[in-house]
Amino acid sequence: MHAQKVRLGFIGAGWWATANHIPILAQRDDVELTALCRLGADELRKVKERFGFQFATEDAAELVRQPLDAVVVTSPHTLHYEHAKLALERGLHVMCDKPMCTVGAQAVELVRLAAEKNLHLLVPYGWHYKPFVQQAKMWMDAGGVGYVQYALCHMASPIRDLLTGGRFSVERNSGQAGGAMFDPDPKTWSDPQVAGGGYGHAQLSHATGMLCWLTGLMPHSVFAQMTAPGSAVDLYDAISVRFENGAIGTVSGAGTMPATGVGAYQVDLRIFGTEGVLLLDLERARLELRRHDGKHQKIDLPPDSGAYECTQPPQNFIDLIVGKSAINYAPGEAAMRSVLLLDAAYRSAASGRLEMVQL
Repeated sequence: MHAQKVRLGFIGAGWWATANHIPILAQRDDVELTALCRLGADELRKVKERFGFQFATEDAAELVRQPLDAVVVTSPHTLHYEHAKLALERGLHVMCDKPMCTVGAQAVELVRLAAEKNLHLLVPYGWHYKPFVQQAKMWMDAGGVGYVQYALCHMASPIRDLLTGGRFSVERNSGQAGGAMFDPDPKTWSDPQVAGGGYGHAQLSHATGMLCWLTGLMPHSVFAQMTAPGSAVDLYDAISVRFENGAIGTVSGAGTMPATGVGAYQVDLRIFGTEGVLLLDLERARLELRRHDGKHQKIDLPPDSGAYECTQPPQNFIDLIVGKSAINYAPGEAAMRSVLLLDAAYRSAASGRLEMVQL
């Protein structure tokens, strides 16, 4: 049991951190907002004053030298590895936004570091905390579909504006804890040098992270095609993957859903095995286990059960540190497998060839 408040540092404090993670954690009486890091002296001062951080800097290396227990990384995608590694090497627990990083070998290193130092590494996949998604995990862990042989994984969402460098509606996407202080920086999403890619890293990582968490599958080789109409980064992804156990799968993504109306976000997983199939649909809120032996199971769900929220991952992170929970519902291991898959997919889309996963 942690004997005092968790001394928390933030590396990155832009749109999502100030709309979701920081307000949620500021409400806990077992958390101290100790140190803050982001670029821009004026923006840094505003966040520090609004949330009462004790220390603020534009240098991540200086932040991790402060007296901390844990760090939340919400910097641009291509900086996640550098910043998470800084914290882990200092013996600090890490919650790192998805994608955990953009290079497979770097993801493997982060997981190794966390394990070696007995540190918690969590990637805030909000959908993992839905009760019916956790039920799907229990069915899978109990062998509900048997030996996995094929998986379908699809996601679509309304982020064309972000990926093309336009204005994203902060009002419509302000998190669950309060209004955002800043608009998203277009470069974070639409500049391939900063984002490391487009829809694959920005959104599809949610669905591939869930696929890897539910199944435990490790990708082996990937062939992918991606298109970027009117964008410098991919808007559409079509991925074929073979896993180490011999299973195969298809992963698809589209960043151009209309932003208004029912079903703006689609996440659909269908996992086929020797004993049956798991059907998990977040848009239409469906969870079914259909088995060859006739022992089917189905959860009746309200239509809005799959709506995205990210209130629970930050809570789970602190609960792990203070000993209130022993279960990490969004572990770095699952995020690592997702990064390995997407890294190979981006290399394949660039080369036009089948690419092997690089550990």
